[in-house]
Amino acid sequence: MRESSRPLGVLIAARAPGPVQPLPVADVPWPERVLAARVDGVEAVNVHSPISPKPGLAKVRTHEAVFRHLAAGTGPRLVCGDLNTPRREHPDGTVWTFARTRTGVLRPERGERWDAAETGLIRGLSPHGFRDAFRELHGHAVKERSWTWPNGGGYRLDHLIVSAEITVGECGYLHEWRTELKLSDHSPLRAELGIAR
Repeated sequence: MRESSRPLGVLIAARAPGPVQPLPVADVPWPERVLAARVDGVEAVNVHSPISPKPGLAKVRTHEAVFRHLAAGTGPRLVCGDLNTPRREHPDGTVWTFARTRTGVLRPERGERWDAAETGLIRGLSPHGFRDAFRELHGHAVKERSWTWPNGGGYRLDHLIVSAEITVGECGYLHEWRTELKLSDHSPLRAELGIAR
């Protein structure tokens, strides 16, 4: 694979008084796309998921590795970033991943493993106490897009999923950074978080 096809990476920065302690995440196919660190007692995992067409099931393997890492951990944890999923969110809380067509039919060339991997980070961590910070505050009926096509369609691809120990005060997208300032093709997600004591 040409290196130019993987020019993106992730960063964790903090104003916490203590050090930022890097943590390993096993079996990530493109390590520049996943970074985990403990910051002031909270484990943060930042992900920029490969897009679906990338070879070697890079997206599927990334989601599976991050899921295993978070499910095995303890204490305050969060995963944030461009997860490149889902294709569609429904008002009842269900989602269609990019393993499915626009009408929700599972694509045979992608299959159940792909569907489960994408769903795993945004809904599958619930049994481990995780929840979607944005949806917790705004519910599932609110339509939101963090990335859009030039014609106006788009998806909510950027997420903040937090463990039970983390409280969510505010969580919303800063669309003007994308639409007016043109800083990225994605809207950043801003949140105010705390640790439940």
